[in-house]
Amino acid sequence: MTQKFKNGLISKTIFWYIFRETLFAFAVSFGFFFFIFFVNQLLLMAQEILSKKVPLNQVARLVLFALPSIVSLSAPFATLLGSLMTIGRLSSDNEILVMLASGLSYKNIFLPTAAVGVVVSIFSFIANDVLLPAGTIQFNRLYRSILVSTPALEIESNSVKKFKDTIVITGNVSEKNISDLLILDKTAEGERRVILAKEAEFSDAGEEGIRLDMEKAFIHSSKETERADYDYSSSVFLRYRIAQEDLIQQVQAASPREMTSRDVYKGIKKKRETVNKELKSRIALTFEASSILETTLKKGPANYYWRQRNNLLTVYSREKELTLNARKDRVLSLYLLEFYKKFSLPFGSMAFIFLAVPLGLFAKKNGQAVGFILGLIISLIYWTLLLSGQNVGMRLGYSPFWSIWFPNILCSGLGLVLCLHRVRK
Repeated sequence: MTQKFKNGLISKTIFWYIFRETLFAFAVSFGFFFFIFFVNQLLLMAQEILSKKVPLNQVARLVLFALPSIVSLSAPFATLLGSLMTIGRLSSDNEILVMLASGLSYKNIFLPTAAVGVVVSIFSFIANDVLLPAGTIQFNRLYRSILVSTPALEIESNSVKKFKDTIVITGNVSEKNISDLLILDKTAEGERRVILAKEAEFSDAGEEGIRLDMEKAFIHSSKETERADYDYSSSVFLRYRIAQEDLIQQVQAASPREMTSRDVYKGIKKKRETVNKELKSRIALTFEASSILETTLKKGPANYYWRQRNNLLTVYSREKELTLNARKDRVLSLYLLEFYKKFSLPFGSMAFIFLAVPLGLFAKKNGQAVGFILGLIISLIYWTLLLSGQNVGMRLGYSPFWSIWFPNILCSGLGLVLCLHRVRK
């Protein structure tokens, strides 16, 4: 029998034993992370919604629709924690040593945990690709209905809010008082306005939306086409209204988070076509500007031609910059980041398995406790890298693929190195 094990056969008894142990540890870890993310969601609700006296039953429904997001986040980290605790306990209790001494290979340890990782990855992908978009859609619909009855939800301290053609920038918000209010909007006649007020008071105007009563307001208005033609005035009292339809429109457009991976991919194809058309147009304009510039340079340094050269150089630089910006379309980057995230986060469970198994084998004493602490540290690092990747991918224009997949690749790479080191040892 020992010789068969050495030839690479798998013990079904050991397989199901480790599988059940890992699955049980995963369930416990999942409950732990689910509780953390759930409490975090409740705290956000308390800060943004409960404080505005929204009915409790509507808050409960919002929490319910947010559950798919909590599940999709909890599952991968629970896989890491569960695997580390299981392998760490088996290692510290010398059960793995006994298995190896009996002729069993490391396959009998890795395959059961990998099987749990595959099951969790599939379950997490379904939650992330099907349940999460459905939950987000229902969440936004309910939030829109709450906005109709409680428009003041959109007024927060030190925030920037965009409502159709209006941007509202607020300082501190206390009760219904706002300090340092700034409003940028566009009138029906096409004029741009800047409205400033040191103090303001907001109130719900029912179906009319939000009403802002400002004291000692300053108003600056200018025409869209003639910025030099402007007017300014001051007012002892000014009432400003944000229409209800503008509030609802803000959360009405479907975001990539509300779509399945297939729908996001279709959106990426459409946006790439749009970006490519704009890019071709920009390249043509840049080429034309550079050709004219080259022709002008050949005509000598006369003052007239020198001025023409400077003007054309400015045009060329502007077109070149616009061309580079077209390559880094922010909306396209957002779609790509969300598309890769729909796969990277669920299948992060497999990356964690590659890392957790060799790390757990190094445990000598108190394997479960060590695995639990190590799992929390790795989860924190992974989450930090994921959030950082999203930020640099969106703001700095880095590759969306590497921005999102880097944490998984790093975990898998470290795990493979540790696996090779353990096997050779």
